[in-house]
Amino acid sequence: MRQVVAERVAAAIRRREPGLLDELVERGVVRRDWVDRPGAGPISDATPLEALERALAGVVEHHPSMLSSLGLSAVELLSAATNASEPTDSRSTVTVAFTDLEGFTRFTAREGDVAAVALLTNHYQGAGRVVRGRGGRVVKHLGDGILMTFPEPAGAVLAALEMVEAAPAPLRVRAGLHVGDVLVEQEDVVGNVVNVAARVTESAKGGEVLISRELRDALPTDDVPQISIGRPRLRALKGFDEPVAVCRVRRP
Repeated sequence: MRQVVAERVAAAIRRREPGLLDELVERGVVRRDWVDRPGAGPISDATPLEALERALAGVVEHHPSMLSSLGLSAVELLSAATNASEPTDSRSTVTVAFTDLEGFTRFTAREGDVAAVALLTNHYQGAGRVVRGRGGRVVKHLGDGILMTFPEPAGAVLAALEMVEAAPAPLRVRAGLHVGDVLVEQEDVVGNVVNVAARVTESAKGGEVLISRELRDALPTDDVPQISIGRPRLRALKGFDEPVAVCRVRRP
């Protein structure tokens, strides 16, 4: 019954407002998996405050001048709605993902700063839509890299694949992911899981998505037919005494 109702709701929205569901997915208010398969899990992983944050983040991406005059980010605006005296740090199990652009430094030297900024802006905007659509959060930008977290492993891997496929020409995106407990701060995530994900990304080539063996084991492979996972291979990562097993993820 729940499946039937969900399918009817999705069909009615598409019939009356053809672009509404896509816009809600882009804002991260509705899960893309729910749109693809209505009734398969909750319609959204976001709390009301998170939904507002994602909506504001989307507005800022399309109209950055709206907040630039105030010198405020969407997150800073939302912080006014919370009690600043309450601690915001907490531990959480999440999937951490990093991406960066292979060859960005050479591109900047060759094409100039203006072209590099334009490319990076378009990349950030596209990546933000993908991440929100998969229920994730862009924690921060690191030069040409992006640090993200996702509550669900499958959403994280699918988002990474989509970002690699939508790489801004002529550059290629590479991605690395790991899963585990992290310390979640207001504007950052900290912990060994973050360090592993960063090093896995460094070991990837342009156009590759690499995941740790732990993340592979956490994936509900029966529910993610869109991906193909390679066999684990040990890689020596900078700063780690022991090799780390990683798997390459592709489209089947």
